[in-house]
Amino acid sequence: MIAGFRQLVDDAEREIETIGPADARELLGADDVVFVDVRDVREVQREGRIPGSFHCPRGMLEFWIDPDSPYAKDVFARDARFVFYCNLGWRSALAAQTAAGMGLARVCHIGGGFTAWSEAGYPTESRSR
Repeated sequence: MIAGFRQLVDDAEREIETIGPADARELLGADDVVFVDVRDVREVQREGRIPGSFHCPRGMLEFWIDPDSPYAKDVFARDARFVFYCNLGWRSALAAQTAAGMGLARVCHIGGGFTAWSEAGYPTESRSR
C-alpha cells in the first residue's frame, strides 16, 4: 500500500518533538531559538506570521539547510533550537523530520500550526513585501 499524507505526517510526529502553542510562546524571543515558517509566501502575506520568524518555503527547505547547496542560508548554521510551523502542523511535522535528518540537532514543530497559535491569541505580525 502507498503511504498517504496522513501516514507520512503521523510517522514524522513519532520521530520529532511536537509542542503546543503555549510552549512555543514561552520560547518566543529567546536568543537560541529560531521560529521557521514553512508556509507559502501567499499564506504569510495574507495571514501574517509569528513575530521574528524566519520564512522558508517548504519547497526550499532542503536547499537552504544544506551548507553545500548554492542556496544555503546562514540561519540554519546557527547553534539554535528550530521551531517549525505551518498552517495546521502537517507541513511543519514533515519539515522538522527532514531538518533532523539533515543534521539539525534541536528541532520541533508547533502542533496545530499558525492556526492554533492565532486562535490562542498569541502575537502575530504582518510580513512586509
